[in-house]
Amino acid sequence: MALRTIRTEGDPVLNKVCKPVKEMTDRTRELIEDMFDTMYDGNGVGLAANQVGILKQIVVIDVEDGNQYVLINPEIISEEGTQTGQEGCLSVPEMSGTVTRPQKVTVRAFDENMQEFELTGEDLLARAICHECDHLKGRLYTELVEGDLHNVNDPEYQEDEE
Repeated sequence: MALRTIRTEGDPVLNKVCKPVKEMTDRTRELIEDMFDTMYDGNGVGLAANQVGILKQIVVIDVEDGNQYVLINPEIISEEGTQTGQEGCLSVPEMSGTVTRPQKVTVRAFDENMQEFELTGEDLLARAICHECDHLKGRLYTELVEGDLHNVNDPEYQEDEE
């Protein structure tokens, strides 16, 4: 396992559409392991492959619900309700903004064994699925922010949050 460099806002790879994964290879398995390591090192809850410079439709998510999710070629097939809250991104360090996402989503994807499955997530998991699937389409959450982005280390912003 190795840590990969997280690409940050302004890097053109983040605005490119990722390509579907056709087969599982040892290199792709290693990428998935590296993505989890990189995500954990950055204290994130999700990471898309293009965030580490690889234009493949691969997402890893861990919202501390006891599961590690691997979504290959994910497609959101249903959405319900709405939730509005703060969102950040490892590719937009130290910033956050208010984003409205679905409260509940169902995604169809392949796992690391290329077995198709469906996953329904609510709350933070739904937010993470939507956020990471947007990455695969070349979109950053900053395009959806309602109002201004805030520096998470700004004392004025922290006071507003209390």
